[in-house]
Amino acid sequence: MTDSDAFQASSEEVIAYELHGNCYLNITDRCTLRCAFCPKFNKTFEVQGYDLRLKHSPDFEQVVVAVGDVSRYREIVFCGLGEPTQRLALLLQLAQHFKLKGATIRVNSDGLANLLYGRDVTPELSGLVDALSISMNAQNEAVYNHHCRPKQGYPGAYQAMLEFASKAKAFVPSVTLTAIDGLEGVDVEACREIAADLGVQFRGRELDVVG
Repeated sequence: MTDSDAFQASSEEVIAYELHGNCYLNITDRCTLRCAFCPKFNKTFEVQGYDLRLKHSPDFEQVVVAVGDVSRYREIVFCGLGEPTQRLALLLQLAQHFKLKGATIRVNSDGLANLLYGRDVTPELSGLVDALSISMNAQNEAVYNHHCRPKQGYPGAYQAMLEFASKAKAFVPSVTLTAIDGLEGVDVEACREIAADLGVQFRGRELDVVG
């Protein structure tokens, strides 16, 4: 099987892509945020050599085919240029499928699923998601709003993200808040302290590096 067979559902769309020994799933281009540092708001859909522009929303079978043999990877990671929980039902269906095949599942998220759906969805992750990486990106709401730019209709996004992380730790074995080092006004050490206070892990990230 060639790389193009494994990772592309068509000659134009990358649904699954390989980095760091992991398989990353690009299941939507929709997002709750409009982050100023996101490639798609800077006129590119390319991430580390992969063009992640989607012309349609892939379905269950297309993602399964794009992934192929899950034993090749350390983790299956839901992470594209959109927020994967925008398609929560598909995410959970795929996670269950890949878990049954022995995969370790990680979700890279903006942590706003509860705000999006108007309910606490964290119990639904139980037994399906092994690790949750949440983009915190700021030590307070003002800096968060400046960089992450929540869409209208999502007031209180920063606090909702922190609450999501706090609730998720009861259902997901590993919960990590992340912040990008080098963004103007972001105090990474203050972010680390907030994560510690919430009882979750913290990781500093580099801009434009998927991990």
